[in-house]
Amino acid sequence: MSPYGNGNLSVMPLQEFVLDGFGGGPQTQALLFTLFLVLYLVDVLGNLTMIVVITLDARLHSPMYFFLKNLSFLDLCYSSVIYPKALFDLMSSTKVITFAGCVTQFFFFSTMITTEGFLLAVMAYDRFMAICNPLLYPISMRPSVCALLMLGCYCGGSFNSILQASFTFSLPFCSSNHIDHFHCDVPPLLKLACADTTTNELVMFGLCGLVIVGTILVVLVSYGYITVTILRIRSGGGRHKLFSTCGSHMTAVSLLYGTAFIMYAQPGALQSMEQGKVVSVFYTLVIPMLNPLIYSLRNKDVKDALWRLSQKHTAT
Repeated sequence: MSPYGNGNLSVMPLQEFVLDGFGGGPQTQALLFTLFLVLYLVDVLGNLTMIVVITLDARLHSPMYFFLKNLSFLDLCYSSVIYPKALFDLMSSTKVITFAGCVTQFFFFSTMITTEGFLLAVMAYDRFMAICNPLLYPISMRPSVCALLMLGCYCGGSFNSILQASFTFSLPFCSSNHIDHFHCDVPPLLKLACADTTTNELVMFGLCGLVIVGTILVVLVSYGYITVTILRIRSGGGRHKLFSTCGSHMTAVSLLYGTAFIMYAQPGALQSMEQGKVVSVFYTLVIPMLNPLIYSLRNKDVKDALWRLSQKHTAT
């Protein structure tokens, strides 16, 4: 579709976009396809394993593992929103995505990734209540409260996604229909707009900054109290177990928030699309793949549950 009419730029409603993805010849595309496919399969297998293990093992039916199961679900969902299409495009010459498909992909991706940010803050609060207020923990984190907290995470993620999608896809796209990325996201889409995007950039920086700063504050305050409480424990074994559990969570928080800040919440985030693609691969594929490994390898309860399930499967 040509964006020009009678020699002048004209605003025409786009019916489809083209995802340019990564450059390079057929060999580079085949190499990327193999790499992404392997990482995605590990991601799917790891997160499905965590969901199944936590669901089937009654000893893991606690608030901490309820939230961890939801974390695995979110990781599985937002990588699956992107990578089946990205893998297909690596082997395709057209790489077309419809306007509606682009909106849908962006909405669900944005909802899931923002929900995960809120969930990581809730998980820090859960550890704070478990370690600093153990007597009140069974009441304060009863199943109904956990369900409401999880619902709040999804509502916050959906609200952010609706605002971002509304501001982004209401823009007139007329410079080109080629998105310099491998999935639909705000920064590359803003580069296609033939209108002033200052408001959109401020909305993106503001919302992402608010989510990141707000949730990081919850995490830091929670872990500040947790650290003080752990240091008061005389048992070295008890300290090690608590620090191991909290260390896994802090690793996941640092990975997600660090890359999200680089991508969305700093001035100049829109400048380098090549850098943006690499960062996107990291937080849309590598982090969802690493999270199950981080939580399972450093968590004795999960490793024991995996062993019990494997023994039960072997026995049958």
